[in-house]
Amino acid sequence: MKKLVLLACILLASLAALAQMSSNVSVFATGFNNPRGLKFGPDGNLYVAEGGAGGTLSSAGVCRQVVAPIGPYTGGFTARISKVTPDGTVTTVADNLPSDQTSADQGSLVSGVADVAFMGNTLYAILSGAGCSHGLVGTHNGVLRVNGDGSTTMVANLSSFQKTHPVANPQPDDFEPDGTWYSMIAVDGVFYAIEPNHGELDTISTRGRVSRVLDISSIQGHIVPTALAFDGHDFFVGNLDTFPIKDGSSKIMKITPDGQLTTVYINLSDILGLAFDGLGRLYVLENTTGNQFPTPGTGKILRLDHKNKFREIATGLSLPTAMTFGPDGNLYVSNLGFGPPPVGAGQVLKVKVPAN
Repeated sequence: MKKLVLLACILLASLAALAQMSSNVSVFATGFNNPRGLKFGPDGNLYVAEGGAGGTLSSAGVCRQVVAPIGPYTGGFTARISKVTPDGTVTTVADNLPSDQTSADQGSLVSGVADVAFMGNTLYAILSGAGCSHGLVGTHNGVLRVNGDGSTTMVANLSSFQKTHPVANPQPDDFEPDGTWYSMIAVDGVFYAIEPNHGELDTISTRGRVSRVLDISSIQGHIVPTALAFDGHDFFVGNLDTFPIKDGSSKIMKITPDGQLTTVYINLSDILGLAFDGLGRLYVLENTTGNQFPTPGTGKILRLDHKNKFREIATGLSLPTAMTFGPDGNLYVSNLGFGPPPVGAGQVLKVKVPAN
């Protein structure tokens, strides 16, 4: 994604006062470092992917780097996965995972664990902050299985897959060799994941087989696809688009399991999350609205009630990065999901969803 203008405004965003959130929003849990994707497990607890706090390790001179001035990246092992019980208690499930950050003078956007998903009772995670091009020699972006003792085992090397399976239209001045994976879901015994920088939807088995469902860049160019949901028949993908933010420039695309793409909703902004409720209605998380750059207090959740007719469900969110439905029928949202707020400033919000 076009990070340069994004990163130039993150410091301003972090210093701005948080706007008043709508009355149906409350803080469910705190203490996260750049919280991203989140899912409820079969045990009823919420599992949160965290980008971490980056680090100072460098791979400059060892391998191809992310293009300056965004790169070169530095990294560390500060990402983790946390568990939140129904009363909001937070504990660590797995830690010391790869975390990267952009050049310090560009705002230090941090990536680490991008998302989590369950296959049966087993927790899996997808990394976006690993790889030599992200400052961490000997690491790779990929899908990890989280073991019972908190250790992790890589089941699919996605850095290797992307390097041997290039997309049609990469963005030369915004290219990350190891990728920046964002959303992952489990469907019919396999994982599906979206990668925004290259622009692709892929399927990943627990035995490490990776195959491409669709090279989105070959049809749409560099639109930065981020959010992924499944309605039982087709996949729905929302895009962030490039920066500066242009209200109404993001959209939602339907992708069939055999890779056919159709645009189904338009006039949205800065999409970072999608989720279906029990009635099959689609909810959209907009990170920033009404501003050219990421701005706290301007995030929204919309429900798509009819073709391009949107209902506001929540407003006043601050740099939200992902959302999921809970077993109680409410939405849970990663808030303060990027930027340089102090360590532990990230939140998970609970959004009470109206029945009608």
